[in-house]
Amino acid sequence: MIKTAFNSVSHLLFPQLCNGCGSDLVNGHHLICLKCYQHLHETGFASLANNPVEKTFWGRLICSSAMSQYYFAKDSLLQQLIHQFKYKDNKELAHYFGTLMGETLQTSSRFQLPDAIVPLPLFPDKEYKRGYNQAALLGEGIAAVLQVPVLYNAVLRTRYTTTQTHKTRMERWQNVEGVFTTAANTELRQKNILLVDDVITTGATIEACGNAILEDVPDVKLSIATLAFAAA
Repeated sequence: MIKTAFNSVSHLLFPQLCNGCGSDLVNGHHLICLKCYQHLHETGFASLANNPVEKTFWGRLICSSAMSQYYFAKDSLLQQLIHQFKYKDNKELAHYFGTLMGETLQTSSRFQLPDAIVPLPLFPDKEYKRGYNQAALLGEGIAAVLQVPVLYNAVLRTRYTTTQTHKTRMERWQNVEGVFTTAANTELRQKNILLVDDVITTGATIEACGNAILEDVPDVKLSIATLAFAAA
C-alpha cells in the first residue's frame, strides 16, 4: 500500500507523458500510451517466412532471416516518433523501441539468438554532429533483452553520403556502393550477427553494409532487424 501511494504521488508530481500525444496515460515503463500504441501497425514479419523484408534481399544479400517491427507510412505517428529519436535527441525513445524489437525477436522461432548486434554505422562526422547513432540506440535496447553485446566499431562507414530519402532505387544503390568496410581487427569472425537499422525502404544501405561484412569476414552469418518497413 505504501509503494502504491508513493507511486501515485510521484505520478502527480512528475507525470510520465506519452511521447506520441503528450497525455499522462502511460503505464509502467512504457513511453507511449495505449491509444498511440494502437496507431503503430505491427508487421508480424518475425514469425513469417519469406516476408517482404526477406524478399527485398533475395539475390542481393545472403541473410538467414529478416524482419521489421512496424509498417512505416508518411506523416504517421511512427514517422513522428522516429523523427524524435533520430533528430531531437530522444535517446530514451530509441532504446525503448529497441526493447520492443528485442522482445519480438526473443519469442520468434525463426531468429537464432545472435552472438552480437551490429548497428548500421553512420559516417563519423555525421554521428559527431548528431551526438549519437540512432541504430546503435535501437541495438542497445535489443541487447538489453537478448543479453548479447553490441559491436559499435566492427563495421566502418568510410565516406559521407547524402540522404537516401528522395533518391530512386538505382541512385540509392550508387550512393552507398563501397561505403562500408570492416575494422582491421574485426570481432565478427565466425559469429551470428544481427544487423540493426531504423527504417528499410529499398534495402540498399543494409545490402551494402551486409555484403561488406560477408566479403571481408569468413564464416559469418547475418540476420537483419529494423524498426520500420517502408514499401519502396
